[in-house]
Amino acid sequence: MKVGLSALVTPKEWSFAELVKQAKATGYEALEVVPREGGELTLDTPAEALAALAQVAADAGIEITSLCGSGGKPANLMTSSEAERHAGIETAKAMLRTAKAMGADTILHTLGGRPGRDLYYHVAYANALRSLQELAPFAEEIGVNVAIEYVWNGFLTSPLEMAQFLDQVGSPRVGFYFDPGNMRIFHHSEHWARICGRHIQKVHAKDFSWENRVVQWPPLLKGQVDFPAVMRELRAAGYDGALISEVPPSVASLEETAAAIRQLIEMAKA
Repeated sequence: MKVGLSALVTPKEWSFAELVKQAKATGYEALEVVPREGGELTLDTPAEALAALAQVAADAGIEITSLCGSGGKPANLMTSSEAERHAGIETAKAMLRTAKAMGADTILHTLGGRPGRDLYYHVAYANALRSLQELAPFAEEIGVNVAIEYVWNGFLTSPLEMAQFLDQVGSPRVGFYFDPGNMRIFHHSEHWARICGRHIQKVHAKDFSWENRVVQWPPLLKGQVDFPAVMRELRAAGYDGALISEVPPSVASLEETAAAIRQLIEMAKA
């Protein structure tokens, strides 16, 4: 396993070179990159420029492990609007191409929407399933994974449902992005790791606590996630990829979080 950092939690004003420099200096080995509209890295950045950014990371000994975010483009894969759904599929393809050009093997996707008053759950489910089945051949062709994360959008809210949904998609390139902090409010995170283990493609390193009905995202190993159990399940599932921090520096320093991730990696060896 590697010590990873998501650019989701680093200062937006950092250049890509500064992001790599700070990641290296604080003990990280892998990066999750985030395309941003109008930024240095977008989904419209030419392949040559993407390769140059990737080389900056490679020169520092940093792996580009995943890509997160649609860069402001339409990303809803569960909508009943065919125009919007197809636009979301095209955005996902752009995300896959960008990840491929930077050497990443996975994109994080949240399906871009949520069931609502006018979008019944079973319809959202069918739309999302159809979208991913349409997207899967492209992901398989270019060799980059689409990893779906549970993100409090009222969809795929149990590990059994997530596993069933991914089984129905039926592609080895469409799997699960496991964030053990996201489901802890309702579930034991290690249950998700076991039930969805065969589908796990990437892992966020994030803790969670809910004391006196106050939600908090504390430093790693300071919350209610049973990380020894989680790491046992990840080891049993054969996961050997990066553990990617989603802990903002305002919660714990980059150095402290990197050290905590190393403790998680040691747990997996026990």
